Amino acid sequence: MDAHAPIAQLDRAPDFGSGGWGFEPLSVYYFIGGSLFSGIVQGLFRVTSVTSSPSILSFTLSFTPEFSQGLRIGASVAVDGVCLTVVSIHEDEVVFDVISETLNKTTLKDLCVGQEVGCERSIKVGDEIGGHFVSGHVWGTVTIGKIVQNEVTLSCPADWMKYILRKGFVALDGASLTVVDVSPEGYFTVHLIPETLRMTSLGKKKVGDAVNLEIDSQTQVIVDTLLETSNRV
Repeated sequence: MDAHAPIAQLDRAPDFGSGGWGFEPLSVYYFIGGSLFSGIVQGLFRVTSVTSSPSILSFTLSFTPEFSQGLRIGASVAVDGVCLTVVSIHEDEVVFDVISETLNKTTLKDLCVGQEVGCERSIKVGDEIGGHFVSGHVWGTVTIGKIVQNEVTLSCPADWMKYILRKGFVALDGASLTVVDVSPEGYFTVHLIPETLRMTSLGKKKVGDAVNLEIDSQTQVIVDTLLETSNRV
């Protein structure tokens, strides 16, 4: 994705409690909600074990020492775009649990030993936001309909399309991407640069495969507010 301005140069969010138009940095405004990610996937890591039960799936990832440095139990990691909590650490082997709600909505239900998934550590105050704010709360999956060189077209549920705007952004398997084009028939297109293909699971996907989608929460709020306002008129 094209680089956005550094966080210090981004617009400011209004402080509505100040009695006037005071301002606070967006970094503070958005970190109130909990762990966040930037949509810049930091690498591919191998699944070394998967254990499933009727209500939960546990799996282990083998991280590099650099990626796992400072990682603690309770920390958040985005795995193929899904925000998960670290439940156990054994050197560079890190264990995550996934509940049924997440399994039903994401590609994690199909995890298998030997598979590689894209991961990102949660950002901290002061980190560069190279993509856009990503929560790791995946809406569901979309399906790859066509791949032409670096252009990928995906089919999407019709009721989500109002939030996917040309030149807006989405997160696919955790990667922050610019929407190139949209179709009223329920398709949208993104372009993938070689670095994105190298660093994320998207480089291993083919036509017919499912991809985790997170719609930008700011876009959702704006669209829903405008629709609600127009319905009142």
